[in-house]
Amino acid sequence: MKVILREDMDSLGFEGEIVEVAKGYGRNYLIPKGLALEANKQNMQLMEMQRKKIEVKRIKAKGDAERVSEKIGEVVITIRQKAGDEDKLYGSVTTMDIAACLEKKGITIDRKKLILDKPIKALGEYEIPVKLHPEVTGAVKVVVTPEEQAEPE
Repeated sequence: MKVILREDMDSLGFEGEIVEVAKGYGRNYLIPKGLALEANKQNMQLMEMQRKKIEVKRIKAKGDAERVSEKIGEVVITIRQKAGDEDKLYGSVTTMDIAACLEKKGITIDRKKLILDKPIKALGEYEIPVKLHPEVTGAVKVVVTPEEQAEPE
């Protein structure tokens, strides 16, 4: 089944593109949720008229993503965690923790855009890639340090 995407989807394509999907996926998920239109003659003409608006929107989104990428590149996040022997953490640092720290610094990013294969489980410095746009990827520097513990008296 051919459908016209109404918004960018990482797994399928960009807004305005005509893509081939399984009938069930198109009819039961994409079209009812407003993510796509059936690729018939009338809908294709409608999207042709909106193509220029879509291109302007895409260029603006890319520019915004590049600005955020520069802003992120300048930021260093320090996260304090309890650590045990051999610099291993009790627990881990996840994308949720990193996104919360970025938000405290005034940068709001969806945690799903942070690319972290597995949670951080050791002290050290890490470069975490951030996919802000299909064509723009930035990186945030994360420093995991041990939490200061109170000295026993």
